[in-house]
Amino acid sequence: MDESVADTVATYERVAPEYRERHADRSVIADAIETFLGALDGIDGDRVLDVGCGPGWESATFREHGLDVTAIDLSRSFLDATGEVASGASRARMDMRTLGVAERSVDGLWACASFLHVPHADASDTLREFRRVLRPNGVFFCAVARGEGERTRGGETYGERDERHFTLYTPEKLRERTIDAGFVVEELHEGSDGEWLHLLARAP
Repeated sequence: MDESVADTVATYERVAPEYRERHADRSVIADAIETFLGALDGIDGDRVLDVGCGPGWESATFREHGLDVTAIDLSRSFLDATGEVASGASRARMDMRTLGVAERSVDGLWACASFLHVPHADASDTLREFRRVLRPNGVFFCAVARGEGERTRGGETYGERDERHFTLYTPEKLRERTIDAGFVVEELHEGSDGEWLHLLARAP
């Protein structure tokens, strides 16, 4: 595991309880969840991969909608939390850059505020990995921070403990990378606060 990813994972391990409290209100992505679920409605399959599942909030929601969920993360604390809130979801400690998932075996892939932790140099290959595991017509959603370049949070949120690495995206760059990875982009817009980009794409 390279240093930037290791530092990000270590930060989440240190601040996991605080993170769960700080971000427990999921109303900010309620529309995104509804869009993702709606896109899945027309698919003859129900297997969803929650990539970078965090404390498992969306895994729990997807289970409530009857989906077959596999939650993956590199943080053991987050996977433990997912086990508490998302009964019935499978869990695996896994790096999204090299998914231990069979080709064309997933109907939906959800990556909310997780793909942005992938270093710039690995981003395109990671999107191709997402494309690899999705079945034809499979749905891909991601939310990333809007901006340019890469940065380390450096104590802004969790004090000196915060060493998370972020790769930022303009709408143009996110669209370009997603299309280059083999997806068809269906929606790309700003989140309600203007600081995030929400992308919905489909595997052809």
